[in-house]
Amino acid sequence: MKISIRDIYTMFFFIGWFFFPFNDFEGYSFLGEYKNDAGTYFFLIGFLILIIEIIFKKKISFPYQSYIFKILIVFLLWCIITTLLNSSTLLNSYFKHTSGINRFFRQYISLTLATVILPFLYWNVIKSWTNKQVLIKIRHILLLSLIFVFIYGFIETLIVVFGLGIFRPLLSIFDYFPFLDVNYPPGGRISSVAYESPALGNYLITVSGWMFSYIFTHNKNYKYIPLMMIVFLVFFSGSRTALITVGMQISILLFILARMEQYRSNVLKIFKYSITIIVLLLTINGPKIIREAEKKIESLDFKKNLKNNVSNQSRFGMQYASLQVFKENPIIGVGFGQETYFKRKHYPAWAVRNNYEFKLRYENKNDRSFPTAYNLYTRLLAETGLIGVFILFYLIFYSIKQSLRIWNYSIDETKILGFILIISFTGLSLNWMQTDFFRQHGFWLCLMILIKMNYTFKKQI
Repeated sequence: MKISIRDIYTMFFFIGWFFFPFNDFEGYSFLGEYKNDAGTYFFLIGFLILIIEIIFKKKISFPYQSYIFKILIVFLLWCIITTLLNSSTLLNSYFKHTSGINRFFRQYISLTLATVILPFLYWNVIKSWTNKQVLIKIRHILLLSLIFVFIYGFIETLIVVFGLGIFRPLLSIFDYFPFLDVNYPPGGRISSVAYESPALGNYLITVSGWMFSYIFTHNKNYKYIPLMMIVFLVFFSGSRTALITVGMQISILLFILARMEQYRSNVLKIFKYSITIIVLLLTINGPKIIREAEKKIESLDFKKNLKNNVSNQSRFGMQYASLQVFKENPIIGVGFGQETYFKRKHYPAWAVRNNYEFKLRYENKNDRSFPTAYNLYTRLLAETGLIGVFILFYLIFYSIKQSLRIWNYSIDETKILGFILIISFTGLSLNWMQTDFFRQHGFWLCLMILIKMNYTFKKQI
């Protein structure tokens, strides 16, 4: 069988999505914030192979004429414009051995990598697929990835949560797997193949829509297993963001199922299987499960956690400081990538007081990593002003609106993809309220899928 260049970069596309959740390893520093992102390594290899194909064929395929892509280009251009408008302060900014100009270029490269370069690979892989192929192929590789993540996470739960040290030798076998260093997170939380619980939560939010879709396409009862695996991992990860966001994604799923007569019975089955699993866990170790459930409920009390949790003090302190920068520069912001230089003057006393993170990390000039904003929207308000945030909000709104129209006015695999896009765009846009990076690979993959469907959808949405 003859293997084409397309087959090779498509293979790296699939491998990249399998390894998407793997980030618990020491990567290469030159990749910056992507250095621990295993999936990116394979995506970049695939991208380079794609470039070779372009050189030979002398033909480039990218959806330049798409309205969605044009919105994205406007956002990218505005990030440059607002920085140029702030060039006078840009030249004087310096922190952690990094100038304002250097910071802009590094952040802009990171932005274009997530929004243009890697999506360029996604587009060229899926452009010739039918909607059925997009659904089946991508969902299948994500399912294989989830199964691996769940097996690791299940064993980790037995050790970390239930204290069954007898399983440690079994988990240590995973040390031989690439891009994975076995560790035991503190605090009775699991992170599976990710480096921390929030990173695991980010992965679960990304794949939820794809896994929920099995309920619509399969008749056997095992179609609920992917949903149950996600719920299990979310619960024991202890990630508040994942708990809230996946909970909202499940609520959307139940709402859609309840509105469709042919799927209404699935709502009762989901509750039935959920109750069965809860009873089983209570039977195995009731007191432990009850304590874990109480911890999850207490973790949602943000006011209480703000007083007792250093991480939350940092998180809300950073967001507060970003908003203060925005108040001083509401229209155009202070320039892309420049937030930290200005917000350092606005750290609230209640966040800095008795907080070792500020002393050891955020204000430590010898630590080269810049303080995270913990919220993409507050970061962009500070850096790009109301104009930049409006453009991004419009991109998200338009994408969800188009996905809803696909769901309402199509059938078969096209309709299911519409459902996946709704769940994914909603979850990942909410997740940006606790992360400040653009490397939400799932969001940009869904954007390429939506663009492709817009080209072929009969209603010309």
